[in-house]
Parts: sequence; C-alpha cells; structure tokens
Amino acid sequence: MGVAYVVRHAKAGDRSDWSGDDRARPLTKSGRRQAEALADTLDGESIDRILSSAYLRCLQTVEPLGTRRKLPVEPVKELEEGAGGESVLRLVQKFRGRHVVLCTHGDVMEELLEGLIAQGLLQRARAQMEKGSTWVLEEDGGKITGAKYLPAP
Repeated sequence: MGVAYVVRHAKAGDRSDWSGDDRARPLTKSGRRQAEALADTLDGESIDRILSSAYLRCLQTVEPLGTRRKLPVEPVKELEEGAGGESVLRLVQKFRGRHVVLCTHGDVMEELLEGLIAQGLLQRARAQMEKGSTWVLEEDGGKITGAKYLPAP
C-alpha cells in the first residue's frame, strides 16, 4: 500500500496583480508560512519522493519539505495547470506502493476530486481544496482506496 499526499499550492500573489509570466508568480508571505507548516504537518510521515508542477508557487510550496527531508523536488508536467485530474491518478499508479508528495494547482485538484466523487470515495460536500491544503490518498495496487483531507495550515 502506498500514499499520495496531493497538495494544492499555498497562497500566491493575485494573478491579476502579477505582470510577469504566471509560471513565475511566487508565494506570498502567508503562502511561505503555509509551506513551512506543510513540512511540519507531514513530519513523521514516510515520504519517498516529492513531485511538483514546475510553476514557482508549487515548487516553493514543497521546497521546505524537500529541504527538511533531504529530497529533491522533481518538476513534472503531469502536475501543471491544465494537466487534468487523470494525470494525478496516473502518477499514483506509476508510484504505487510508494509514499509520494504531489504539488499541483486548483484546476487539477478540482478534476481529481470530481473523479473521486464519481468513484464514491468522497462526498461532494466534503470536497474542499483551499490553497495550501492536502488530500491524503491511500492506494492499494494502483487504485485509490481512501481519501482524507488535511486543511491548509
């Protein structure tokens, strides 16, 4: 059995206030605090790999965790905006039996949760996804068998 910690990136500056490339939009001060707190939240949990969207706000969300665990943060296209919820499920399958952290965006998280609702693993009323929050997906043989929500720190 494995576990995937699917993290929605922490608070970043407002998209409309950012004039540069959206991929380079950084976390805010409160977002950086959330990133540090995520490392605390997952303290004591077994983690084999940390994968993230290559967008700066995602990388910054899991960097404190990577530093603390002495694990590299691996940027992957499957977690970028527009990749879709199915891409997260493919990563869970690829790393079945492992404990992985996957940092992604709201649109991907929303599609992932829709899929879990469709499979009966999650009630729509419980499908929360605030910035900086984590869904803990339990996996057995590549199939998701349970989902637990960790609110944003």
